[in-house]
Amino acid sequence: MFVAPVVRQGRAPRASCVHGQLTGSQENIMQRFEGKTVLVTGGNSGIGLAAAKAFAAEGARVIITGRDAQTLEAARQTLGAGALAIRNEAGSVASARALADAIASAGARLDAVFINAGVAKLAPFADSDEAMWDLVFNTNVKGAYFQIQSLVPLLNRGASIVINGSINAHIGMPGSSVYAASKAAVNSFAKTLSAELLPHGVRVNVVSPGPVQTPLYGKLGFDAATLDETAEKIKGLVPVGRFGTPDEIASTVLHLSAPESAFIVGAEIIASGGMGLL
Repeated sequence: MFVAPVVRQGRAPRASCVHGQLTGSQENIMQRFEGKTVLVTGGNSGIGLAAAKAFAAEGARVIITGRDAQTLEAARQTLGAGALAIRNEAGSVASARALADAIASAGARLDAVFINAGVAKLAPFADSDEAMWDLVFNTNVKGAYFQIQSLVPLLNRGASIVINGSINAHIGMPGSSVYAASKAAVNSFAKTLSAELLPHGVRVNVVSPGPVQTPLYGKLGFDAATLDETAEKIKGLVPVGRFGTPDEIASTVLHLSAPESAFIVGAEIIASGGMGLL
């Protein structure tokens, strides 16, 4: 996702919410994942949780991962009785393999995977150090790469993998050099994996959000005044004049995961409100 501080706003309605009576065709669209099993890494908050809820609402059995046991269990309880929550340390190859083993032990095979777990750290180039580099690249690049590798034997033919990227890989925002580079790396290996996994009937795509209101921003270390001031500046860079919502990004993730997008392969969908595009 895009990394920049964001103001705290009220929850916006889900982009996929339909008011009133559903037509037959809408009912079909809203159950695209009936009988499917879906994994969302980092599914205990933000975009990951929004996607997990959206998958569950459309009939999927959802498996989520996260580091924090308390928020992970709270998220699981919102997803229904069939949901499974597994603690996982994104960035650890051993943890990636353990997750695959846990899913296999549960007798599950996967129809869709959203590689969403990641970390964001900002620092000027002069202040960026090896520890920050290792944390960001281990989590965002190594973690995503080896998590996908460990899950391939569990993927059903026709499965979809969506990776959470970022508009930061394209816009050259000061202070984001390490994070932006990690997301550019994700874009690169996603294309290669698309070519390698396509013979197995597996598609790989990337969704790259612009500024979105998520709990991730609260972990950047800015004080409230700086968050709000910078957020107003960022709004001015977004042609639609606002931040996106996790539900809006989740809608894109579900589209890329559904059979309707079978002709979309190796693509990056930028969902940024026009930021970096117009």
